[in-house]
Amino acid sequence: MKRDTKGGKIYPVKLPRVNENGCYEMRLESIGGLGANLCGKLLGELGAIYLGLNAAAFSGYGSEKRGSPVKSYVRYCDPDREILHNSPVEHPHLLVLFHRALARSYPVTAGVDENCTVVVNTDASPEETREELRLFAGTVCCINAQEIALQSKSRLNMVMLGAAARATDFIPLEAVKALVTDTLGKKYPAMLENNLAGVEQGYQSLRSQSFAPDGSYEEVPYRRVRSQWGYANAPLGGANPLFGSTVTNDLSPSREGYIPLFLPAKCIHCGLCDSTCPDLVFQFTPGEWRGKSAMLNRGLDYLHCKGCLRCVDVCPTGALVTGKEREHPDPKWFVRNLDLIAKVTDPDPMGADGAVTGESYLDEKRVDGGLM
Repeated sequence: MKRDTKGGKIYPVKLPRVNENGCYEMRLESIGGLGANLCGKLLGELGAIYLGLNAAAFSGYGSEKRGSPVKSYVRYCDPDREILHNSPVEHPHLLVLFHRALARSYPVTAGVDENCTVVVNTDASPEETREELRLFAGTVCCINAQEIALQSKSRLNMVMLGAAARATDFIPLEAVKALVTDTLGKKYPAMLENNLAGVEQGYQSLRSQSFAPDGSYEEVPYRRVRSQWGYANAPLGGANPLFGSTVTNDLSPSREGYIPLFLPAKCIHCGLCDSTCPDLVFQFTPGEWRGKSAMLNRGLDYLHCKGCLRCVDVCPTGALVTGKEREHPDPKWFVRNLDLIAKVTDPDPMGADGAVTGESYLDEKRVDGGLM
Protein backbone atom coordinates (compact mmCIF):
# COMPACT_ATOMS: atom_id res chain seq x y z
CA MET A 1 0.00 0.00 0.00
CA LYS A 2 1.82 3.12 -1.21
CA ARG A 3 1.47 6.53 0.36
CA ASP A 4 -1.21 8.67 -1.30
CA THR A 5 -2.35 11.93 0.28
CA LYS A 6 -5.55 12.29 -1.78
CA GLY A 7 -5.13 16.00 -1.23
CA GLY A 8 -5.62 15.61 2.53
CA LYS A 9 -3.42 16.37 5.52
CA ILE A 10 -0.53 14.08 6.44
CA TYR A 11 0.32 13.48 10.09
CA PRO A 12 4.00 12.49 9.90
CA VAL A 13 5.11 10.05 12.59
CA LYS A 14 8.26 8.19 13.56
CA LEU A 15 7.98 4.47 14.20
CA PRO A 16 9.13 3.83 17.79
CA ARG A 17 10.53 0.37 17.06
CA VAL A 18 10.81 -1.98 14.11
CA ASN A 19 11.86 -5.58 13.46
CA GLU A 20 14.73 -6.91 11.35
CA ASN A 21 12.75 -6.09 8.18
CA GLY A 22 12.27 -2.47 9.22
CA CYS A 23 8.56 -2.97 9.94
CA TYR A 24 6.26 -2.15 12.83
CA GLU A 25 3.78 -5.05 12.87
CA MET A 26 0.27 -5.54 14.26
CA ARG A 27 -1.92 -8.62 14.59
CA LEU A 28 -5.65 -8.46 15.24
CA GLU A 29 -7.33 -11.57 16.69
CA SER A 30 -11.11 -11.83 16.55
CA ILE A 31 -14.11 -13.86 15.50
CA GLY A 32 -16.22 -13.20 12.43
CA GLY A 33 -18.84 -10.49 12.88
CA LEU A 34 -16.93 -8.09 15.15
CA GLY A 35 -15.34 -6.06 12.34
CA ALA A 36 -11.66 -6.92 12.78
CA ASN A 37 -11.19 -7.34 9.03
CA LEU A 38 -12.40 -3.78 8.38
CA CYS A 39 -10.40 -2.47 11.34
CA GLY A 40 -7.22 -3.98 9.88
CA LYS A 41 -7.92 -2.46 6.47
CA LEU A 42 -8.49 0.95 8.06
CA LEU A 43 -5.22 0.71 9.99
CA GLY A 44 -3.42 -0.10 6.74
CA GLU A 45 -5.00 2.86 4.98
CA LEU A 46 -4.25 5.05 7.97
CA GLY A 47 -0.53 4.35 7.70
CA ALA A 48 -0.33 4.67 3.92
CA ILE A 49 -2.44 7.78 3.43
CA TYR A 50 -2.45 9.76 6.67
CA LEU A 51 0.83 8.94 8.45
CA GLY A 52 3.26 9.24 5.55
CA LEU A 53 4.35 5.59 5.75
CA ASN A 54 4.33 2.58 3.49
CA ALA A 55 1.84 0.01 4.74
CA ALA A 56 0.40 -3.41 4.04
CA ALA A 57 -2.77 -4.98 5.44
CA PHE A 58 -4.45 -8.33 4.82
CA SER A 59 -6.64 -10.80 6.69
CA GLY A 60 -6.82 -14.53 7.22
CA TYR A 61 -10.03 -16.43 7.87
CA GLY A 62 -11.57 -19.77 7.06
CA SER A 63 -15.24 -20.26 6.36
CA GLU A 64 -16.25 -16.57 6.37
CA LYS A 65 -19.03 -17.07 8.89
CA ARG A 66 -19.90 -15.40 12.15
CA GLY A 67 -18.04 -16.88 15.07
CA SER A 68 -15.11 -18.41 13.18
CA PRO A 69 -11.63 -17.05 13.97
CA VAL A 70 -10.36 -14.06 12.00
CA LYS A 71 -6.83 -12.67 11.93
CA SER A 72 -5.87 -9.35 10.43
CA TYR A 73 -2.25 -8.33 9.84
CA VAL A 74 -0.86 -4.80 9.41
CA ARG A 75 2.69 -3.68 8.66
CA TYR A 76 4.16 -0.17 8.64
CA CYS A 77 7.59 0.89 7.44
CA ASP A 78 9.35 4.14 6.55
CA PRO A 79 8.39 5.62 3.16
CA ASP A 80 11.87 5.06 1.75
CA ARG A 81 11.56 1.28 2.25
CA GLU A 82 9.39 -1.33 0.57
CA ILE A 83 7.39 -4.07 2.22
CA LEU A 84 8.47 -7.16 0.31
CA HIS A 85 6.79 -9.92 2.32
CA ASN A 86 3.17 -10.79 3.06
CA SER A 87 3.51 -13.62 5.56
CA PRO A 88 1.45 -13.67 8.77
CA VAL A 89 2.69 -11.49 11.62
CA GLU A 90 4.45 -13.88 13.99
CA HIS A 91 5.97 -11.46 16.51
CA PRO A 92 3.67 -8.42 16.72
CA HIS A 93 4.58 -5.11 18.27
CA LEU A 94 0.84 -4.64 18.85
CA LEU A 95 -1.66 -7.44 19.46
CA VAL A 96 -5.37 -6.54 19.48
CA LEU A 97 -7.77 -9.11 20.93
CA PHE A 98 -11.40 -8.40 20.01
CA HIS A 99 -12.91 -11.45 21.70
CA ARG A 100 -11.34 -12.58 24.99
CA ALA A 101 -12.94 -16.05 24.85
CA LEU A 102 -10.55 -16.97 22.03
CA ALA A 103 -7.76 -17.25 24.58
CA ARG A 104 -9.40 -20.24 26.27
CA SER A 105 -8.72 -22.61 23.40
CA TYR A 106 -6.65 -20.69 20.85
CA PRO A 107 -3.03 -19.47 21.24
CA VAL A 108 -3.79 -15.81 20.58
CA THR A 109 -0.68 -14.67 22.48
CA ALA A 110 1.70 -16.77 20.38
CA GLY A 111 4.80 -14.79 19.47
CA VAL A 112 4.23 -12.13 22.13
CA ASP A 113 7.32 -10.99 24.05
CA GLU A 114 8.10 -8.31 26.62
CA ASN A 115 8.20 -5.60 23.92
CA CYS A 116 4.63 -6.24 22.74
CA THR A 117 1.54 -4.23 23.68
CA VAL A 118 -1.66 -6.27 23.99
CA VAL A 119 -5.06 -4.54 23.70
CA VAL A 120 -7.97 -6.61 25.00
CA ASN A 121 -11.72 -6.02 24.81
CA THR A 122 -12.61 -6.79 28.43
CA ASP A 123 -14.09 -5.31 31.58
CA ALA A 124 -11.34 -6.88 33.71
CA SER A 125 -8.23 -5.13 35.00
CA PRO A 126 -4.85 -5.46 33.25
CA GLU A 127 -3.58 -7.70 36.07
CA GLU A 128 -6.64 -9.99 35.84
CA THR A 129 -6.33 -10.04 32.06
CA ARG A 130 -2.68 -11.03 32.23
CA GLU A 131 -3.67 -13.95 34.47
CA GLU A 132 -6.48 -14.96 32.12
CA LEU A 133 -4.25 -14.83 29.04
CA ARG A 134 -1.35 -16.45 30.91
CA LEU A 135 0.77 -13.79 29.27
CA PHE A 136 4.54 -14.20 29.38
CA ALA A 137 5.28 -10.46 29.52
CA GLY A 138 4.47 -7.18 27.83
CA THR A 139 2.09 -4.26 28.28
CA VAL A 140 -1.59 -5.10 28.74
CA CYS A 141 -4.16 -2.47 27.76
CA CYS A 142 -7.78 -3.15 28.71
CA ILE A 143 -10.92 -1.49 27.37
CA ASN A 144 -14.58 -2.41 27.70
CA ALA A 145 -15.17 -1.86 23.99
CA GLN A 146 -18.58 -3.54 23.96
CA GLU A 147 -19.95 -1.20 26.63
CA ILE A 148 -18.47 1.88 24.93
CA ALA A 149 -19.91 0.81 21.57
CA LEU A 150 -23.38 0.48 23.11
CA GLN A 151 -23.12 3.84 24.90
CA SER A 152 -21.86 5.71 21.84
CA LYS A 153 -24.20 3.78 19.49
CA SER A 154 -21.14 2.98 17.43
CA ARG A 155 -19.52 -0.31 16.42
CA LEU A 156 -17.09 -2.39 18.42
CA ASN A 157 -14.45 -2.17 15.71
CA MET A 158 -14.54 1.64 15.85
CA VAL A 159 -13.79 1.55 19.57
CA MET A 160 -11.01 -0.98 19.04
CA LEU A 161 -9.60 1.16 16.20
CA GLY A 162 -9.24 4.10 18.59
CA ALA A 163 -7.81 1.87 21.31
CA ALA A 164 -5.27 0.31 18.94
CA ALA A 165 -4.14 3.72 17.74
CA ARG A 166 -3.61 4.93 21.31
CA ALA A 167 -1.73 1.77 22.28
CA THR A 168 0.87 2.33 19.53
CA ASP A 169 2.01 5.58 21.23
CA PHE A 170 2.61 7.23 17.85
CA ILE A 171 -0.73 7.43 16.01
CA PRO A 172 -2.52 10.74 16.70
CA LEU A 173 -6.27 10.78 17.34
CA GLU A 174 -6.75 13.47 14.68
CA ALA A 175 -5.39 11.15 11.99
CA VAL A 176 -7.81 8.37 12.96
CA LYS A 177 -10.75 10.79 12.93
CA ALA A 178 -9.74 12.08 9.51
CA LEU A 179 -9.55 8.49 8.24
CA VAL A 180 -13.02 7.59 9.56
CA THR A 181 -14.51 10.81 8.21
CA ASP A 182 -13.07 10.33 4.73
CA THR A 183 -13.91 6.63 4.43
CA LEU A 184 -16.84 5.48 6.54
CA GLY A 185 -18.25 9.00 6.69
CA LYS A 186 -18.89 8.94 2.95
CA LYS A 187 -20.36 5.44 2.97
CA TYR A 188 -22.38 5.74 6.18
CA PRO A 189 -22.91 9.47 6.79
CA ALA A 190 -25.70 8.88 9.30
CA MET A 191 -23.30 6.92 11.50
CA LEU A 192 -20.35 9.33 11.27
CA GLU A 193 -20.95 11.19 14.53
CA ASN A 194 -21.45 7.96 16.48
CA ASN A 195 -18.41 6.31 14.90
CA LEU A 196 -16.22 9.30 15.72
CA ALA A 197 -17.49 9.21 19.31
CA GLY A 198 -16.64 5.50 19.51
CA VAL A 199 -13.13 6.11 18.17
CA GLU A 200 -12.46 8.96 20.60
CA GLN A 201 -13.75 7.07 23.63
CA GLY A 202 -11.70 4.05 22.62
CA TYR A 203 -8.62 6.27 22.31
CA GLN A 204 -9.14 7.89 25.70
CA SER A 205 -10.33 4.92 27.79
CA LEU A 206 -7.39 2.51 27.87
CA ARG A 207 -6.20 1.09 31.20
CA SER A 208 -2.66 -0.24 30.91
CA GLN A 209 -0.01 -2.01 32.97
CA SER A 210 3.38 -3.42 32.01
CA PHE A 211 4.63 -6.83 33.10
CA ALA A 212 8.24 -7.98 33.02
CA PRO A 213 9.15 -11.66 32.54
CA ASP A 214 8.85 -13.01 36.09
CA GLY A 215 8.59 -16.74 35.51
CA SER A 216 4.84 -16.84 36.08
CA TYR A 217 4.14 -18.01 32.54
CA GLU A 218 6.17 -19.31 29.65
CA GLU A 219 6.54 -17.55 26.31
CA VAL A 220 4.25 -19.09 23.69
CA PRO A 221 6.02 -19.70 20.35
CA TYR A 222 4.20 -18.92 17.12
CA ARG A 223 3.27 -21.93 15.01
CA ARG A 224 1.50 -21.95 11.69
CA VAL A 225 -1.80 -23.83 11.80
CA ARG A 226 -1.52 -26.87 9.57
CA SER A 227 -4.14 -29.53 8.93
CA GLN A 228 -3.15 -33.10 9.65
CA TRP A 229 -4.77 -34.07 6.36
CA GLY A 230 -2.76 -33.40 3.22
CA TYR A 231 -2.28 -34.75 -0.29
CA ALA A 232 -0.59 -37.90 1.03
CA ASN A 233 -3.18 -38.99 3.59
CA ALA A 234 -6.47 -37.29 2.61
CA PRO A 235 -9.50 -39.60 2.13
CA LEU A 236 -9.95 -40.89 -1.41
CA GLY A 237 -11.96 -38.53 -3.55
CA GLY A 238 -11.72 -35.80 -0.93
CA ALA A 239 -14.69 -37.31 0.95
CA ASN A 240 -15.02 -36.53 4.65
CA PRO A 241 -15.85 -39.81 6.43
CA LEU A 242 -16.58 -38.02 9.73
CA PHE A 243 -20.28 -37.34 10.22
CA GLY A 244 -21.54 -34.16 11.91
CA SER A 245 -21.04 -30.72 10.39
CA THR A 246 -18.92 -29.52 13.33
CA VAL A 247 -17.13 -32.74 14.16
CA THR A 248 -13.64 -31.29 14.01
CA ASN A 249 -14.58 -27.86 15.37
CA ASP A 250 -14.05 -26.41 18.81
CA LEU A 251 -17.00 -24.01 19.11
CA SER A 252 -16.08 -22.64 22.53
CA PRO A 253 -14.37 -19.45 21.22
CA SER A 254 -17.66 -18.28 19.69
CA ARG A 255 -19.56 -18.37 22.98
CA GLU A 256 -20.62 -14.99 24.32
CA GLY A 257 -19.61 -15.68 27.91
CA TYR A 258 -22.57 -17.85 28.93
CA ILE A 259 -23.00 -21.62 29.03
CA PRO A 260 -25.86 -23.95 30.04
CA LEU A 261 -25.35 -25.36 33.54
CA PHE A 262 -26.71 -28.85 34.18
CA LEU A 263 -28.55 -29.65 37.45
CA PRO A 264 -28.83 -33.48 37.31
CA ALA A 265 -31.17 -33.69 40.32
CA LYS A 266 -33.86 -31.80 38.39
CA CYS A 267 -33.45 -33.69 35.08
CA ILE A 268 -36.32 -35.99 34.01
CA HIS A 269 -34.39 -37.22 30.94
CA CYS A 270 -37.13 -36.10 28.57
CA GLY A 271 -34.65 -35.45 25.73
CA LEU A 272 -36.01 -32.03 24.77
CA CYS A 273 -32.55 -30.54 25.21
CA ASP A 274 -31.09 -33.10 22.84
CA SER A 275 -33.76 -32.53 20.21
CA THR A 276 -33.31 -28.75 20.22
CA CYS A 277 -29.48 -28.74 20.36
CA PRO A 278 -27.95 -28.02 16.92
CA ASP A 279 -24.55 -29.52 17.77
CA LEU A 280 -25.07 -32.95 19.38
CA VAL A 281 -23.91 -31.64 22.74
CA PHE A 282 -26.00 -33.76 25.15
CA GLN A 283 -24.80 -37.26 25.98
CA PHE A 284 -27.48 -39.90 26.64
CA THR A 285 -26.62 -43.48 27.60
CA PRO A 286 -28.83 -46.49 28.47
CA GLY A 287 -29.88 -46.74 32.12
CA GLU A 288 -32.84 -47.01 34.46
CA TRP A 289 -35.26 -44.22 35.38
CA ARG A 290 -38.05 -44.77 37.90
CA GLY A 291 -37.83 -48.50 37.56
CA LYS A 292 -37.86 -48.55 33.77
CA SER A 293 -35.18 -48.76 31.12
CA ALA A 294 -34.49 -45.33 29.65
CA MET A 295 -31.85 -43.17 27.99
CA LEU A 296 -30.32 -41.01 30.71
CA ASN A 297 -28.75 -37.57 30.28
CA ARG A 298 -25.15 -37.80 31.50
CA GLY A 299 -23.94 -34.28 30.65
CA LEU A 300 -22.77 -31.93 27.90
CA ASP A 301 -19.88 -31.87 25.46
CA TYR A 302 -18.85 -28.22 25.87
CA LEU A 303 -16.29 -28.57 23.09
CA HIS A 304 -19.18 -28.48 20.61
CA CYS A 305 -21.46 -26.12 22.57
CA LYS A 306 -21.57 -22.64 21.05
CA GLY A 307 -23.65 -21.17 23.87
CA CYS A 308 -26.92 -20.60 22.00
CA LEU A 309 -28.84 -21.55 25.20
CA ARG A 310 -31.76 -23.10 23.32
CA CYS A 311 -31.63 -25.99 25.77
CA VAL A 312 -32.19 -23.60 28.68
CA ASP A 313 -35.29 -22.20 26.98
CA VAL A 314 -36.81 -25.61 26.25
CA CYS A 315 -36.03 -27.43 29.54
CA PRO A 316 -39.37 -27.97 31.38
CA THR A 317 -37.93 -28.58 34.86
CA GLY A 318 -35.12 -26.05 35.20
CA ALA A 319 -32.42 -28.71 34.98
CA LEU A 320 -30.57 -26.41 32.60
CA VAL A 321 -29.89 -22.81 33.62
CA THR A 322 -27.72 -19.99 32.28
CA GLY A 323 -24.35 -19.43 33.93
CA LYS A 324 -21.27 -17.33 33.34
CA GLU A 325 -18.56 -19.48 31.81
CA ARG A 326 -15.76 -17.76 33.69
CA GLU A 327 -17.36 -18.94 36.97
CA HIS A 328 -17.35 -22.57 35.82
CA PRO A 329 -14.00 -23.25 34.09
CA ASP A 330 -14.19 -27.01 34.72
CA PRO A 331 -17.84 -28.21 34.80
CA LYS A 332 -18.14 -31.63 36.43
CA TRP A 333 -20.85 -32.58 33.93
CA PHE A 334 -18.55 -32.03 30.90
CA VAL A 335 -18.81 -35.35 29.01
CA ARG A 336 -17.13 -35.79 25.62
CA ASN A 337 -19.20 -37.15 22.74
CA LEU A 338 -17.22 -40.28 21.92
CA ASP A 339 -18.98 -40.65 18.56
CA LEU A 340 -17.73 -37.24 17.39
CA ILE A 341 -14.09 -37.33 18.52
CA ALA A 342 -12.10 -36.87 15.34
CA LYS A 343 -9.45 -39.53 14.85
CA VAL A 344 -7.47 -37.77 12.13
CA THR A 345 -7.58 -34.09 13.00
CA ASP A 346 -7.61 -32.18 16.25
CA PRO A 347 -10.56 -29.86 16.91
CA ASP A 348 -10.21 -26.43 15.33
CA PRO A 349 -11.53 -23.26 17.03
CA MET A 350 -14.21 -22.55 14.44
CA GLY A 351 -17.98 -22.49 14.45
CA ALA A 352 -21.13 -20.44 14.23
CA ASP A 353 -21.63 -17.49 16.54
CA GLY A 354 -23.67 -18.08 19.67
CA ALA A 355 -26.80 -16.07 20.34
CA VAL A 356 -26.10 -12.79 22.07
CA THR A 357 -27.71 -12.96 25.47
CA GLY A 358 -30.05 -10.08 26.23
CA GLU A 359 -30.61 -8.36 29.56
CA SER A 360 -33.67 -10.40 30.49
CA TYR A 361 -31.60 -12.55 32.82
CA LEU A 362 -30.98 -9.62 35.16
CA ASP A 363 -34.37 -9.96 36.83
CA GLU A 364 -34.29 -13.75 36.99
CA LYS A 365 -33.49 -15.90 40.01
CA ARG A 366 -30.02 -17.41 40.50
CA VAL A 367 -30.04 -21.16 41.08
CA ASP A 368 -26.94 -23.19 41.98
CA GLY A 369 -24.53 -20.67 40.48
CA GLY A 370 -26.67 -20.15 37.39
CA LEU A 371 -29.64 -18.07 36.33
CA MET A 372 -33.18 -19.42 36.41
